[in-house]
Amino acid sequence: MSISKTDFMRGMQCPKMLWLDAHKPDMKVIPADTQRRLDKGNEFGDKAMAMFGPFVEVTEYIPNTKYLDKRKMVLKTKRFMDAGEENICEASFDHNGFFCAVDILHRVDGNVWEMYEVKDSPEVKPQFIADAGYQAWVLDKCGIELDGVFVVYHYDDEDDPFEPVDVTEEAIEFAHTVDENIYRLDELKKSKAEVMAEMGERCSAPYECWYCDYCNKLREKTE
Repeated sequence: MSISKTDFMRGMQCPKMLWLDAHKPDMKVIPADTQRRLDKGNEFGDKAMAMFGPFVEVTEYIPNTKYLDKRKMVLKTKRFMDAGEENICEASFDHNGFFCAVDILHRVDGNVWEMYEVKDSPEVKPQFIADAGYQAWVLDKCGIELDGVFVVYHYDDEDDPFEPVDVTEEAIEFAHTVDENIYRLDELKKSKAEVMAEMGERCSAPYECWYCDYCNKLREKTE
């Protein structure tokens, strides 16, 4: 197993959510409106790939599955970096099983880069900075020199909706939180015993949990 950015964020929100993702993913129920928002966000991210001009994309899937081929994506990223590409989308890095795919990795000069996390949102939310902080942690561990970390939100301009906000200082600060928690979450994800957690505010903030039906039924059995 490995810990991705999504794993980390979901584990910080609720440890049981992370465990269920790893051990009982078939129990998740994604509401239709949530899926529509996710699809819309992916479309916005795809359009943002060209915000710096020509780009290459790293995304690869394991044949006949919906799962990313992370190893192939990491190797492909390195080839693009070595070849001098300036804009690499879904640029992928792995540090001892801790994986991330950066929405846009933009070359500043030589081997100095900026990274951009793209969100289909009218504002920059704290969880977006945390996302970027996780990625900054992985890239630092992989020896990538970052000159800036940015969150791109959906600006109200049809012709130019991509508004980058410099969150370098905040993201690097959050990277310390990553360092303090990631190994704990890695062990939790590997646990054979089901993780228990009380239901409450964490079930909906900052993201809606897709296992509420499962947890409600489990709670009813124990009452």
